[in-house]
Amino acid sequence: MAKPRTSFFCQNCGAQSAKWIGRCPSCNEWNTYVEELIQSGEDKKLWAGASAPGKAAKPSLVSEISLAAGNRMAIPDRELNRVLGNGLVYGSLTLVGGEPGIGKSTLMLQLALSLKGKKVLYVSGEESGRQIRMRAERTGITNEQCYILAETSTQNIFQQAEALAPDLLIIDSIQTLYTSRIESSPGSISQVRECTAELMRYAKETAVPVFLVGHITKDGSIAGPKVLEHMVDTVLQFEGDRHHMYRILRAVKNRFGSSSEIGIYEMRESGLEEVTNPSRVLISERDELLSGVAVASTIEGARPMLIETQALVSSAVYGTPQRSATGFDLRRLNMLLAVLEKRCGFRLAAKDVFLNITGGIRVEDPAVDLAVVCAVLSSGEDVPVASRLCFSAEIGLSGEVRPVSRIEQRISEAEKLGFEKICISKFNRKSLDLKRFKIEVVFAGKIEEVVKVLF
Repeated sequence: MAKPRTSFFCQNCGAQSAKWIGRCPSCNEWNTYVEELIQSGEDKKLWAGASAPGKAAKPSLVSEISLAAGNRMAIPDRELNRVLGNGLVYGSLTLVGGEPGIGKSTLMLQLALSLKGKKVLYVSGEESGRQIRMRAERTGITNEQCYILAETSTQNIFQQAEALAPDLLIIDSIQTLYTSRIESSPGSISQVRECTAELMRYAKETAVPVFLVGHITKDGSIAGPKVLEHMVDTVLQFEGDRHHMYRILRAVKNRFGSSSEIGIYEMRESGLEEVTNPSRVLISERDELLSGVAVASTIEGARPMLIETQALVSSAVYGTPQRSATGFDLRRLNMLLAVLEKRCGFRLAAKDVFLNITGGIRVEDPAVDLAVVCAVLSSGEDVPVASRLCFSAEIGLSGEVRPVSRIEQRISEAEKLGFEKICISKFNRKSLDLKRFKIEVVFAGKIEEVVKVLF
């Protein structure tokens, strides 16, 4: 019988140390090291189908490795299908993270129920089978091949999975699982890491895709060691404000597809519904023109979208003006305000500026710069922007209107939604065929030229 061995782990980043230390040398956090038992007295087998520990793998030529007839599993959910890269790869390990109550379990249960003809094993360590049945009844989706297992021990999960032989395994959540190989409490660094390693070996050796639901910490990162994100094949972040209806599924890491794709859902009483045309729901309908509102044509991943930017400029009540941005980088907003102050002569240093991206989404595309500038100028001068005018360009530090990539897709999206005019950089003219579009394209090289178009 082997002697139990203990070690100290950082609860923030997962770094290991032979002794307790006050400050973690990896993440520089204080008092995060906790002693954990990392090896039990018995060496238990992972699961019956696992390869023997002494059996070594042999190298093979790339040309000799056989490919299955279908390398990806088709998913009825078009938004999730797009984010994963046009299907779920067999034997892949996918981690889905998000805040409590954002809809992670609902998304996974809807996926399990929508896979008709596929045998799905849904393992829940947080809810009972009766609670899951209640949620399934609320969604209105039925699947005779969806099995529910309320279990937290990985050894019991692997026994049931071997007997059932599912086509898809869903774990909700990884922080609730524990393995008898590690004698520490569930949710600890060593338990999360070892359970993920066992599930990864199961997925690779059986070619069964596995979904893991993970909690997040206060700063928004996935709970557990950072090595957890390196072990899995795909990391999906489920974002959104619980006070808004819309949810965004964003690919943070994807070994089998683009890591810049997003999927948009709408939370309703019956569950999550796909938003096939986000541009229509992100642009509000207005009866009259209001100042401080401008529409930007952006691209998230491979999807063009039109979003609405709202700005409010008012006189500063206190000595220091306030700068606030929701859904937009605050530092970039300060840079754009400095450009307007220095290059264009607009006096905004003594003004409070508030910026909001509608729909509760966050935008990082630099093509939103021109729309943000126009919304700020519209609010500052109290002159509304034309309702059928949108913008797509980046602003440089010298006040020039810089070109953006994939401009034809942005123009086509604006034309499809009924916009009559779009303002872009004049440096995009060379690679643009204007005969393809019915929408009027306005070219600008400086912010001063855009101001003439607006006012």
